[in-house]
Amino acid sequence: MASRRQLLGSATAILMGGRMSLPRPANAQQKRGGILTAILNPEPPILVLGLNQQAPTQLVAGKIYQGLLRYDFSLKPLPSLAKSWTVSPDGLTYTFRLEEAVKWHDGAPFTAEDVVFSCAKFLPEVHPRARASFDRCESITAADKFTVVFKLKAPFEPFLYAFLPAGAPMMPKHIYDGSDYRANPKNATPIGTGAFKFKEWVKGSHIHLVRNDEYWKPGRPYLDGITYRVIPDAAARALAVETGQVDLAQGNDVEAFDVPRLAKLAHIELSTKGYETVAPISWIELNHRGAPISDKRFRQAMMHAIDRDFIVKNIWFGLGRPATGPINTATRFYDRKALKLYPYDQKRATALLDDMGLKPDGSGIRARIKMMILPYGEVWVRQAEYVKQALRRIGIDVTLESNDAGGWVKRIGDWDYETSFDFVSQFMDPAMGVARTYISSNIRRGVPFTNTMGYVNKRVDELFDAAPKQTDVTRAQAMYSELQSILTEDVPVLWLTELEFPVLINRKFSAVNIDANGPNSDFDEAHLT
Repeated sequence: MASRRQLLGSATAILMGGRMSLPRPANAQQKRGGILTAILNPEPPILVLGLNQQAPTQLVAGKIYQGLLRYDFSLKPLPSLAKSWTVSPDGLTYTFRLEEAVKWHDGAPFTAEDVVFSCAKFLPEVHPRARASFDRCESITAADKFTVVFKLKAPFEPFLYAFLPAGAPMMPKHIYDGSDYRANPKNATPIGTGAFKFKEWVKGSHIHLVRNDEYWKPGRPYLDGITYRVIPDAAARALAVETGQVDLAQGNDVEAFDVPRLAKLAHIELSTKGYETVAPISWIELNHRGAPISDKRFRQAMMHAIDRDFIVKNIWFGLGRPATGPINTATRFYDRKALKLYPYDQKRATALLDDMGLKPDGSGIRARIKMMILPYGEVWVRQAEYVKQALRRIGIDVTLESNDAGGWVKRIGDWDYETSFDFVSQFMDPAMGVARTYISSNIRRGVPFTNTMGYVNKRVDELFDAAPKQTDVTRAQAMYSELQSILTEDVPVLWLTELEFPVLINRKFSAVNIDANGPNSDFDEAHLT
């Protein structure tokens, strides 16, 4: 992970040496044409990235919308809509110089006013992670048509990580300003600055994007378009990859047990790169607003009852690692020594339930709970079925509930659930992707991917506020270590797996998976081999 000094060095290099090159420079001889066909599973509820950051939305909308920055596989910031940036010595002022030839897909110019509108108005209202970042700003202003200045209230060391496309997608001021963002009629035809433009969405069938012929990078994109095919059946998705009907599968598209077989095909290239920005952790989310879940002994008992090694080996087929706490081992400030660990131990689990006074009835049942299945494929159903069996062994009876993607996210946001499977991204730094889940100021009904559990711990709030303000990494580490100790004692959620998503690419395409945002990136370099 890049240090603050490295991040500042990146900015200085850009200013001294002109625009920093992207991982694979443009090649005038690059082959043009072709349609890349990818799997889309499940179908997203909307394509406006500022309004929804679910995985299917990011996948498609990442080609339509862009952020100020992008990040290489080592998480070093690279230019995107911002061609350069500087940071003041006191860490309070970030100045971004924008590309000057960018147009929105409807032909309107992209300017600093769009950045100010996006970061100061639109995103803080509808995007919980962006709100957490930009609430730290004392002011966000346009110094001129192509310069934006962010002045922070206090130092925030990971601020340069706030500009991932899904974290801070730039939204067109001329379309949204003064409107009800969620009800704006233009939401049906998303308009961004990206390499591809929205063409059509045939619900239940496909989404088609076409080349943006007025894209701001000369000569790009190379592809004529991208078609995302909605294929609900897992076996059909695997067959589509195997037979070449689709060129790209990612994330949960292909069931874990199919990955080793498909990776051996001559026309397929397998990679687990491209998810460094997200470093996802899967867990079981718990609504703390009612008993027995409100008692941490019940949550601890469930942790002991679930064999996370079994899940990784037998459900994910090795695509991941057992999770030990709130911070992914691949993310900054992880500290195993600070964690309270929960080895698979049914006796310890039942002892905790006994201590609560939850005695088994005549059927051996101590408690009954409902659990929503994450609607992202068969692997989540299998995981849910395993967890149901595991908890039954300690006397917890689980009723599994199914929803489509839209229904699932609404219930989570509305707190209309008892427990649910979920996975959430780390976004390169605990302040960006971890804090939002646990701080009490982020308990916001109707807004998913916040502290929807209703977990409250004053010390956790204090530490998440103070840690990213530290310029001394040692002091920051001490705070994050204490946080990990507290959270693994309280068990706000049941951490299961640090996921590693496979990316399966047809070898007839190149430059598809070239940075830390992987399949969610803009694909402006993707081309036929």
